[in-house]
Amino acid sequence: MTYLGIDIGTSGVKALLIDGAGQPLGEATAKAVEPTRPHPGWSEQNPADWWNATLEAIDKLSKAHPSELAKVRGIGLSGHMHGATLVDKNDQVLRPCILWNDGRSAAECAEMEAALPALRDIAGNIAMPGFTAPKIAWVRKHEPDIYAKIAKVLLPKAYIRLLLTGEHIEEMSDASGTLWLDVGKRDWSDELLALTGLNRSHMPRLVEGSAPSARLKREFASRWGMADDVGVAGGAGDNAAAACGIGAIQPGEGFVSLGTSGVLFVSNDRFRPNTKGAVHAFCHAIPDTWHQMGVILSATDSLNWLAKITGQDPAKLAGAAEAGFKGPGEEIFLPYLSGERTPHNNAAARGSFTGLSHSTDPALLAQAVMEGVAFAFRDCQRVLKDAGTEMGQLLAVGGGSKSELWLKLIATNLDTEIALPEDGDFGGALGVARLGLCAAEGADPTEIMTMPAIKRVITPDAGLKTAYADQYARYRALYPAIEEARK
Repeated sequence: MTYLGIDIGTSGVKALLIDGAGQPLGEATAKAVEPTRPHPGWSEQNPADWWNATLEAIDKLSKAHPSELAKVRGIGLSGHMHGATLVDKNDQVLRPCILWNDGRSAAECAEMEAALPALRDIAGNIAMPGFTAPKIAWVRKHEPDIYAKIAKVLLPKAYIRLLLTGEHIEEMSDASGTLWLDVGKRDWSDELLALTGLNRSHMPRLVEGSAPSARLKREFASRWGMADDVGVAGGAGDNAAAACGIGAIQPGEGFVSLGTSGVLFVSNDRFRPNTKGAVHAFCHAIPDTWHQMGVILSATDSLNWLAKITGQDPAKLAGAAEAGFKGPGEEIFLPYLSGERTPHNNAAARGSFTGLSHSTDPALLAQAVMEGVAFAFRDCQRVLKDAGTEMGQLLAVGGGSKSELWLKLIATNLDTEIALPEDGDFGGALGVARLGLCAAEGADPTEIMTMPAIKRVITPDAGLKTAYADQYARYRALYPAIEEARK
């Protein structure tokens, strides 16, 4: 038997086939139309773009691996979180999806928290513009005609599930990012829903990520040569899916993701919120398990930005920084190019360089950018520890993990070993393919979601510990001073 994982991103969709031992058998990708930004701070995408990319990716897989696809018994879905996909009573999309990185609803966040002082206690999270509920509050205020037609609010992967199965269903990890879930109780909160004028009838049914949710429609089973009884698992939000793919499901296990954005992810055996530090405390995709995330909005995106304005290649910039590295220099970079979540919860924050001199060159700027991102992860670790969380060795994922220097900077600043997996795909598509296996076979997730073989372990540089502690103190002092000056 085989199992299919479908990872829905804003830039495209990836479909991955695995066998019963969890080994990849084939994969296919399809690009989606890029999000649009109708106004500064807005970010939207047509849900039809995800659907077309999903069909294209699985069609490719069907042509390349027809016999393997015919043996599929379970499907798992992963998707970018927080997106507000609004459908009417006929399941027709009412407007473009408002995406995770859309910042238009800052005023609505403040209004929601003022209206319900217990919001953070119930949701376990701060009301942030990236979350789903404030987006609906914005639609209610600014697009009342559309708001009046809302029958269901679906997250991106729930919309794809609807088209694949005909069912309105969501799972706990993705639902945690709506600001409508009582994360400790793993159930919708009537109080939180009421803040946006909604009730449970507007929400999809909840299941656990490793549980069966619905059956694939016959028309698609026939299209892809599958049996008529293929089940679709609950699945996972993108970060929980990555954790399932890399095997980070036990308490204290986690990863550091150096992608466009950055994530410090740790699994927990209980609900451990820290809203003062802007920690994300969510349900995991595994029953009776939670996780925390520190999220920074511009990780490799910061280096990409520097590469763009200097006219250089990001990888070459990183290589130049590594070749000339001698420890922290004078330059310090605050990586708040798109605002920041953890620990500042400030969509209006902006990036900056300080300590520039005549000797500053692109390599030193690149080093400062990499250090700034490492300091941002150190901020995340600090507030996770404030919530009582301890973490062991972290696995590194994402494109930035190709840089040895970057991993060394993170390991040194977190004073934590960073393990680099053997080459392979350990992302969201693998994670939800594993969830599809669990749902179809009733398998124990702890037996299926094992960690990969480790290529090498990056250890902290003890000789730089004091120097970076001093530099981090300077970094922390800059944010409040610069924000005060910007007022």
